[in-house]
Amino acid sequence: MLTVKRLLPQDDDGARRWDAFVLACPQATFFHRAGWQDILRTVFRHDSHFLYAESEGHIVGVLPLGHVNSRLFGNALVSLPFAVYGGVAASSPQAAEALEREAQKLAEQLGVDHLEMRNVQRRHEDWPLQDLYVTFRKAIGPEDEANMLAIPRKQRAMVRKGIKNGLVSVIDADVDRFFALYSDNVHRHGTPAFSRRYFQALQKTFGADCEVLVVTTAEGRPLSGVLSFYFRDEVLPYYAGDDEAARDLAANDFKYWELMRRAAARGIRVFDYGRSKQGTGSFAFKRNWGFEPQPLHYEYRLYKREAIPQNNPSNAKYQFVIRTWRRLPRALVNMVGPHIVRSLG
Repeated sequence: MLTVKRLLPQDDDGARRWDAFVLACPQATFFHRAGWQDILRTVFRHDSHFLYAESEGHIVGVLPLGHVNSRLFGNALVSLPFAVYGGVAASSPQAAEALEREAQKLAEQLGVDHLEMRNVQRRHEDWPLQDLYVTFRKAIGPEDEANMLAIPRKQRAMVRKGIKNGLVSVIDADVDRFFALYSDNVHRHGTPAFSRRYFQALQKTFGADCEVLVVTTAEGRPLSGVLSFYFRDEVLPYYAGDDEAARDLAANDFKYWELMRRAAARGIRVFDYGRSKQGTGSFAFKRNWGFEPQPLHYEYRLYKREAIPQNNPSNAKYQFVIRTWRRLPRALVNMVGPHIVRSLG
């Protein structure tokens, strides 16, 4: 008999069973891991509803959900807030359908404006679809030379420029240098930053599967940094930041090459460049590396709204706020930013 249950926050044994299923399920991603429940609840103070389907004592499907209720950005049930991938991961259509039915029932009970499923593949042709985002994934091999030659010529020249500039990559044990680069970068782009505490919690929760790489000059000056996740045979560079001097020194190009090189050496075979909005600079940068965009299928059930929400910097109504944010003192935006970004999800 198939039943749907909820993973309770302090159920360590249940979390281990959940993660064992996620690791084995082809549909699952790093963002289906049970540790995200603790991140949502302790760092962002959002209610979580991590649902799993069970049959004959075995987990056969999972659906992580977060409830983000904000006066600024609306009331939503999302799989998964702060993640690029989400939705159902299941070993059978019956388990997937049971989990989605439970999610819709929960959305109505909570009185949310909408339910959002951040699917990689389309599941419901009749659900409204957000087609703003794409992801970039590519296989990498064990040999540095082959991986280097797979990078298009112009981008490869930028990587070699970084090497010639004597840049150095270092794996940091903490997030301090990375956070300084990250917070400076997002401030220049006019968007609020996550808190240092969030990145510390990611390291604590995911351990060796959460890694910080920092690129410095030969003298040790930090130029660029990236926080990456490891899942099965994949590496996912997820949060990044840089100093204004990074572009001239090709530090960002060198950074991603070093991440690719180090990942390949430890047996990783998929480089997941992550999500970008179509038509943006990051979209073009990733294509220049020889990665082809793959559409993401974010599907919605709308309950108290008539259109899909557009809570992203591409929305024209946020342009004045972005310009103003850029002019505010860094200390102020680092203090206020986490209170805003927690509501964006």
